[in-house]
Amino acid sequence: MSENSTEVTSAAIARLAGVGRAAVSNWRRRHDDFPKPVGGTETSPTFELSAVERWLREQGKLSAVPIRERAWQQADGHPAGTPAALRIAGSFLLLIHERPGLSVSYTPDTPAGARLPDDMDAALTARLGSRHPVRLPESFGDDAALLTAAAELARDTSPGQAYEFLLGRYLDANPRQFTLTPPEPAELMSALAGGSPRSVLDPAAGTGSLLRAAAATEEVHAQETDPDLAALTALRLALATDPAIRIRVHTGDSLRSDAFSGLNADAVLCHPPFNDRNWGHDELGYDPRWEYGFPARAESELAWLQHALAHVRDEGTVVMLMPPAAASRRSGRRIRADLLRRGALRAVIALPAGAAPPYGIPLHIWVLRRPGAQARPAPDLLLVDASAVPGQAAERVPWHAVRSAVLDAWQAFDRHGTAEARPGICRTVPVIELLDDDVDLAPARHLPPPAAAGAAGLAEVRDLLAATLRRTTELAPPPATPGEPARWPTTSIGELARAGTLLMRAGGTGTAAVDGTTPAPAVLTEHDVIAGSGPTGTLPAAQPDASAEEPVLTEPGDVVVPVLGGGAVARVVGEAEAGAALGRNLYLLRADTTALDPWFLAGFLRGTANNRQASSYASTATRLDVRRLQVPRLPLADQRRYGERFRTLAGFEEALRQTAQLGEQLVQGLYDGLTDGTVRPE
Repeated sequence: MSENSTEVTSAAIARLAGVGRAAVSNWRRRHDDFPKPVGGTETSPTFELSAVERWLREQGKLSAVPIRERAWQQADGHPAGTPAALRIAGSFLLLIHERPGLSVSYTPDTPAGARLPDDMDAALTARLGSRHPVRLPESFGDDAALLTAAAELARDTSPGQAYEFLLGRYLDANPRQFTLTPPEPAELMSALAGGSPRSVLDPAAGTGSLLRAAAATEEVHAQETDPDLAALTALRLALATDPAIRIRVHTGDSLRSDAFSGLNADAVLCHPPFNDRNWGHDELGYDPRWEYGFPARAESELAWLQHALAHVRDEGTVVMLMPPAAASRRSGRRIRADLLRRGALRAVIALPAGAAPPYGIPLHIWVLRRPGAQARPAPDLLLVDASAVPGQAAERVPWHAVRSAVLDAWQAFDRHGTAEARPGICRTVPVIELLDDDVDLAPARHLPPPAAAGAAGLAEVRDLLAATLRRTTELAPPPATPGEPARWPTTSIGELARAGTLLMRAGGTGTAAVDGTTPAPAVLTEHDVIAGSGPTGTLPAAQPDASAEEPVLTEPGDVVVPVLGGGAVARVVGEAEAGAALGRNLYLLRADTTALDPWFLAGFLRGTANNRQASSYASTATRLDVRRLQVPRLPLADQRRYGERFRTLAGFEEALRQTAQLGEQLVQGLYDGLTDGTVRPE
């Protein structure tokens, strides 16, 4: 084996061939010519990718391998590590982006191949400046397969989409290594920054999600502590933004070693590290950035906030994602008080839990403006509790409702200095009311409770609950008819897809038009499928220099399957959900109804044993390989008989869900009514 050959695991071979891992184990036992392990361990061996591909091709098992999978395997198995491979592939994609006519096939022994390192370095310097963080090897003699696969993927999509796919795969494979800002809160923070700022800075850039969502028109600045992540983020921004925008990304700790000293941007967006006691408290005691007070060791977020304020022009906007404790910790009350007195802090917005990591707590967004020399301090602060926004399901507030409530309140407040009060959701509070001993800025503590439903409203909920209970009783399944364990022949989803009996599409793609002229479809999210609610997500906006990407849209009868979490869930799309865009971590199965009944398909996909044999387990999550799910081979008439029973079960399940929601609403309403006096104990 070559010293620099790419190695793959049995799971990767299964993905290449579109089969389950059990099939790979069978091939190793039954075929003496199957490639021998070249590394790994006895329980998890690795194989040379080129030898495996050659064997699969000779056996006729590699005819339909997606180029996306091939490109990812080349990057994931790179001998220098995946980050090094993504730097090489991303730089090559940037060169292709600038030279669309560049040959797809890369051979290092040609004149063009010999010039490639210099050409790539020139493209990086032209786009990212001479101090860019992307470090490349001196030659790419062992990377021909990687570069060719990346170029083919770019040809099928675009250089930006190709890199976004490879980077996304890397981030998904290392969920505990990175703190990601999901697209929805990133887009909301960008909208709160307002308009089209000329220049934007993120001093804790991470994967670049906030800057990618920002609508900067001239300059984008980023700093990131991790050198590998800084390089990958620089390439992401270079491939996702207008070529006319100047991009500068530097490596280093922004608090200890500020790479943009003297910069006064129009806006700063930041999702800083939380609860970091090693932020530089002992070294930075006399730093001029502490204009509003020296942060305590436990107040790292207030240090980042003042760093951000030091890097915006007068009247420039800072939008920070903050932990809820930062609004009320006693150690930060003096800084909070000074931010209020001087009019720097303009709004505190509480998001629903689960909006961004850490997902278990309801994070806050703080919106600040750097006071101008002659500006008068703002007399009021806007407080918003978006977790109280009414939603479609009891489990989670729809994101589009959260976004609408937050932006409506902020835009009115920003324009007129006040916003219409909504009980339990938002109000403007005089700063003088907040300047007490605690300076507690948690929105829920200052918002009047929502108006109680009252006895009449609760009577209406009770009547609706009674009607739903009657419907649940009517839909309850009849007694089960006993039978022998089935021994029917089965086929896999992967085989049905290869035969053309169904179309399989992955979700998570697509963007909305920047100009807003074309209405964007709502997004059916993973949570929507599990909770049984309508689509609640929103599409991210396309970049200013790119047209909107087409999302995967649902149609009636489609079967949607979540791939994370380990639960047995499959949902048949109805008329109400049709036309929604398919979200991340979802697969759509569109059956040829002349050969396969959708309800039959969805029902058998929900079998516990079926899901168990098609799942793989990592240290942090369970992932479902949809291609490995099994379906019985039955005549269409028998399929429809089973499908009708599965449809009835789905109706019963929905009735149970509505019953639970109404019951919770009635119980909580009675507790609230009895405690506030709107309902009498008699």
